[in-house]
Amino acid sequence: MATGPGRIGPRPDPGPSVGRVKVEPASPAGHRSCTGTSGPDLVVNGVPAPPPADPRVSLLDFLREHLGLHGTKKGCDQGACGACTVLVDGERIVSCLALAVQCAGREVTTVEGLGGRHPLQEAFVRHDGLQCGYCTPGQICSAIGMAEEVARGVPSHVTADLTADGIALTPAELRERMSGNLCRCGAHNGIVAAIAEVHGSADA
Repeated sequence: MATGPGRIGPRPDPGPSVGRVKVEPASPAGHRSCTGTSGPDLVVNGVPAPPPADPRVSLLDFLREHLGLHGTKKGCDQGACGACTVLVDGERIVSCLALAVQCAGREVTTVEGLGGRHPLQEAFVRHDGLQCGYCTPGQICSAIGMAEEVARGVPSHVTADLTADGIALTPAELRERMSGNLCRCGAHNGIVAAIAEVHGSADA
């Protein structure tokens, strides 16, 4: 069973609200904090971007054709290869299967938003985790999202102990969790080594 970026889901229930102001649950000290609800813009790499007028535009096409962010690649355009993986509110998704309008009010991070000096980017270079490089942006964004899933204790198909306090990112665990991102050049060994250096357990 392949594990990897998923489709974008519904926005979590924002809880009680008054007008356009979200009322947070009371803190232990009894105080409440209010924050404005998300506006209609997407926030792409920290920059607000109005959603497209055509609601049929995929997030992938919006990023590439409307915003000129060509780091996110179009591979299969069917959600099967992972080349178009981006982060939405910190979770990895395949952007070809999400509509741009679904991401209104959400934080979208592409490979351009990593700044070029992310530890994973540097590790990919050290371990030759790429050849043609076409899948690399999706691999890196997916690895970042994958590490967050592990930190939250989200199990995979091969997680041995569901009652353990934490999940060790062993070679089998890492390969399973990254199996939704394909590399046609066959650089998987370098990809696994790069991710293991940054996020893996000692035996990865």
